[in-house]
Amino acid sequence: MTVRRALFDRAAHLRDEPGILEALRASGDVRVVVVRDGRVRIADGVLVTVAADEVADAQWALLGRHSDTGPLLLAVEAVSADSIDAAPAETWLGLRDTGGLLDPESTELLVESIALAGWLTDARFCAKCGSDTELRQGGWSRRCSACQHDIFPRTDPAVIVAVESEDGEKLLLGANANWHGRMYSCFAGFVEAGESLELTVHREIEEEAGVRLDSVRYIGSQPWPYPRSLMVGFRATASDERRARPDGEEIIDVRWFTRDEIGSALDGGGPVGLPGPASIARSLIQGWYEDRAPGALNERAPE
Repeated sequence: MTVRRALFDRAAHLRDEPGILEALRASGDVRVVVVRDGRVRIADGVLVTVAADEVADAQWALLGRHSDTGPLLLAVEAVSADSIDAAPAETWLGLRDTGGLLDPESTELLVESIALAGWLTDARFCAKCGSDTELRQGGWSRRCSACQHDIFPRTDPAVIVAVESEDGEKLLLGANANWHGRMYSCFAGFVEAGESLELTVHREIEEEAGVRLDSVRYIGSQPWPYPRSLMVGFRATASDERRARPDGEEIIDVRWFTRDEIGSALDGGGPVGLPGPASIARSLIQGWYEDRAPGALNERAPE
């Protein structure tokens, strides 16, 4: 689930227009994406938008312009026992639930909506002095009412790595303790203070799987708004596959899988479960599997 170029127009030039949110809410042609508890409304495989007057109490922000419907706003509603079933014809879904369900532009919009909604909810108070903050730039910044400190939505980078054997015939995956051994995936970890992405890759793989790496190659990235991560995907080659071992805390097992085993797991036939299609982990695993397919190397030889 990687996107190479923007499909949705965020219309950043509109954010500094005075009263932009109020003006758009008062207009009759604006549509609204409603977010509740990190979820949006999906009906028949389509991201549901509503008119502004259908939304009651909410935090508002400008999402941008949709290619078909024009201006789009975000409304972050609080969850209550009465409101959660207010749309029985639709299902409230998060990013983890929608892999492959929405078209690429709607998926991009969904990620932006969930990410911005999380920040609007979490950043109501100034991190420097604790005072209230006021919304600015169409919902894309806040200013402290006391010390005038400006606050912007933040992103925490994390690496996620598919590790292959020296001969390229096997893929190393790990079982996180939270999954109780039911699923294996790529190794991931947050970038620490003062680290580059490449240093994080080497450190995380050695810490979690005991493996040192010979080479590291960037593949792609994916925003993951739980709560504000950017997953930066790499493929790496182990220098000695015999060193593989779990850390015993976060990772309870590591295992080298053959191409046939990965192919079977991607088809749902085991021997283990793999991440769903919404995650870049699935894309990294799928990419490795397809690269090892018969004839794949010969097809790329002219490059």
